Amino acid sequence: MSWWEGVLTVILGSLIILFPLLSTGHAGAEYGISYPVFVRASFGVRGAHIATVIRGLVACGWFGIETWTGGQAIFLLVPDSLKPASLSRTIPWLDTSLLQLAFFFLFWILQVVIIWKGMDGVRRLQKYSAPILIVLVILLLVWAYVRAGGFGSMLSTESTLTPSEFWRLFFPCLTACVGTWSTMALSIPDFTRFARSQGDQALGQAIGMPLSSTAFGFIGLAVTSSTQVIFGETISNPILLLPRISTSVPIILISIVGITLAVLTSDHQRRRERRRAGECHRESQSGQRWPGGALVTSVIGILFQPWRLYGSSETYVDTWLVGCSALLGPVAGIVVVDYWVLRRGVLDVGALYSVSPVSPYWYCRGFNLSAIAAMVVPVLVVIPGFLYQVGILSSVPAVLVGIYDVAWFITFFSAGALYWILSSLWGRTKMAEVHDPLLLNSSP
Repeated sequence: MSWWEGVLTVILGSLIILFPLLSTGHAGAEYGISYPVFVRASFGVRGAHIATVIRGLVACGWFGIETWTGGQAIFLLVPDSLKPASLSRTIPWLDTSLLQLAFFFLFWILQVVIIWKGMDGVRRLQKYSAPILIVLVILLLVWAYVRAGGFGSMLSTESTLTPSEFWRLFFPCLTACVGTWSTMALSIPDFTRFARSQGDQALGQAIGMPLSSTAFGFIGLAVTSSTQVIFGETISNPILLLPRISTSVPIILISIVGITLAVLTSDHQRRRERRRAGECHRESQSGQRWPGGALVTSVIGILFQPWRLYGSSETYVDTWLVGCSALLGPVAGIVVVDYWVLRRGVLDVGALYSVSPVSPYWYCRGFNLSAIAAMVVPVLVVIPGFLYQVGILSSVPAVLVGIYDVAWFITFFSAGALYWILSSLWGRTKMAEVHDPLLLNSSP
């Protein structure tokens, strides 16, 4: 793709995901409830655990990828003279080197220590890290502008794709743009519940999300395009670009600090999402508490083997981002249909906290079988394409590959439609009669 085609893809993806963001964010601002509580309305007071675990697993994967990014950045910025050659060789079956793994685990330990000591320090760090990161990103753009000889040269790289090749690339990239925000499309009530009004949460998202995504998307694409002019090759991974910019010790140290801030503060949001997801589980008899629960999710992040997921831009986009969107899309579709189509935006907040069999959210022993079925069926449809993408299946029909390329759209709309049909056939979802946001004491 050319730079402008990439920017348009980012803009379109941002506008598409804005719909579920605003739709689910409404409940948080209206009733002051978080995602784990909100999803009880559609999945049931017990079935909500399924939806929160799905979101939590994706967040664990993000933790692993971001930790790998931090460790890999430090590894690449350390001078080669300080790296033992025997430890820097890639182990074929592991798909990485022991030294790279060592830096990954060092960064992992750093994050776990911060979690264990508490998140207040990270929250304070966020206040200062955001402007620092913005300055560093602008400096990167300025560097590319100067080295490439202006925007004319930076953006001169044209697409060499044929029309058919473009469309085969466009749809997975669009799905990946949506997939980047698919976790937040579910988690947004965790944040909008603190909004002063519906207007504030809607305006903030409608303006802030598309503009920031477009701005950072343009900078990323412009810098990537400039590498073709500067180095004669396209470098899309910023971690691989940093060692090529300079070998100066001060610049290396600034880069390490910048990347560390970016990973620690952005991953704090992921951990906060997992902590919110754990609210449902803290009601159970397991007794799992923070920070023990956060440590468990950090370990799960290792099991995702992020060095494989982030090994190339193709793997990151086609396997991770599109795969995540396939898993989270049906949950979003069901939640939106349940809240807006079946319930018309009306919830009984007290009943959301009740395990009484007469609760409108009790369904079948606490599980809404319509929601669970509507979630599972679309995921089954995209699984063959996913297995083909990761190399488990050697061949699948082209139509299944095409379905996987637009996995979020397939799962979101089909799950929403199937949920509406099943709810109509098995009995219309009970409407809430009491919906006072302050009524929180109806649980037995």
